[in-house]
Amino acid sequence: MSQGVEWALHCVVNLSYLESGRSGSRTRLAEYYGLSDAYLAKHLKSLVRAGVLVASTGPQGGFRLARAPEDITVLEVVEAIEGAGPSFLCTEIRQQGVCAAPPAACRRACPVAKVMYAADAAWRDSLRQVTIADLGRRVPKTYQKRGADWMRGTLVRP
Repeated sequence: MSQGVEWALHCVVNLSYLESGRSGSRTRLAEYYGLSDAYLAKHLKSLVRAGVLVASTGPQGGFRLARAPEDITVLEVVEAIEGAGPSFLCTEIRQQGVCAAPPAACRRACPVAKVMYAADAAWRDSLRQVTIADLGRRVPKTYQKRGADWMRGTLVRP
């Protein structure tokens, strides 16, 4: 999984601490976490395309959650960054090499593919059960307040 998933999850959780309808700037997010502004912009755009965030322009513009944090799953954020495709891709290695099996012998998924597809499904089911609100509540209150204050501009540099 790419580093962008970690960045996106932290940014979305941080934005969840803002009052409903209030936006946080990309620059403030990048500064808060010490991230590349340009690279973060790419991920935030992906989150907007996926319907996780809404972007607005102007002096009070920035990014805000598209829905309540209780209605956004961790899986949605992961898929916005990584794509919704399976994490495992079977290339039918059984049909390659000097001892290749004939296609007729490979009509069903092999044990390796079955295990990997089952693991992918379990992983996605697990991430689907956790919301941004759930994650946000797991962050210590001190850091919740610090993040919200930073995004509002009421905290300069700690």
